[in-house]
Amino acid sequence: MSVMTAPPRHGVYRPRRRRGFVSGFVGFVGELFITAGVLLGLFVVWQLWWTDVQAEREHAQALAALDWPEPAPAEDGSGLAVAPRYTDDPPVMEAPPDETVFGKLYVPRFGAGYVEPIAQGVDKERVLDRLGIGHYPDTAMPGDLGNFSTAGHRTTYGRPYHLVAELQEGDPLVVRTEDTWYVYKVTEWRIVSPYQVEVVSPVPGIKPGEPLPELTERFMTMTACHPMYSAAERYVVHAVFDYWAPVSEGVPAELIDAGVDVEGT
Repeated sequence: MSVMTAPPRHGVYRPRRRRGFVSGFVGFVGELFITAGVLLGLFVVWQLWWTDVQAEREHAQALAALDWPEPAPAEDGSGLAVAPRYTDDPPVMEAPPDETVFGKLYVPRFGAGYVEPIAQGVDKERVLDRLGIGHYPDTAMPGDLGNFSTAGHRTTYGRPYHLVAELQEGDPLVVRTEDTWYVYKVTEWRIVSPYQVEVVSPVPGIKPGEPLPELTERFMTMTACHPMYSAAERYVVHAVFDYWAPVSEGVPAELIDAGVDVEGT
């Protein structure tokens, strides 16, 4: 079966123009920009998503590795006992070596499932990027006189302090070590420059070189970068000690009332 085709057209031959140097260079630069855009997009995905995935896995492993005893159950078997409040001088542990996970932080304001490990040191790569919340060396340990000062990422790497700006006056911050609960209550927050180290002073606000008064109070401080996705400033939250309780006697009421799953963490 033959196929009908149109007769060939005989036109004027025009030679193809060679691609000019300028247009070729522009095309090359355009390809470079496209490649750079793709690489930048991949970097953003890694920075904002994959670092969270990796860090959250490491945080969960760090918490599981603690293998601490469970709090005391309620007498009627309906859950965990509500721990009594002790307002005398609490027990205080010695500062552990750097990179040691020694505590957990529960913040009901951040949700019933929120719990993050607290490790010694604030080195970015070895502590904050891997282990969660870091404890400033040479500041007070939980429950001690002075200022128990901590740092955490607000974005990326598990972002344990992502919601720090949502804290309100009176909100509880509950720290657990192996044997003891320490309950602090938020008092204030501020935005400062990264160089205002007086926020982690034993008495917040006392600048280096100024005379330090006798320590009579117990504070807790949270620091995180500000604004979001920037390290230009620091968002700082201060809290004061409220009470302590032995883990062997139950769980603070603030956690039970908020429905926090302490047994699962």
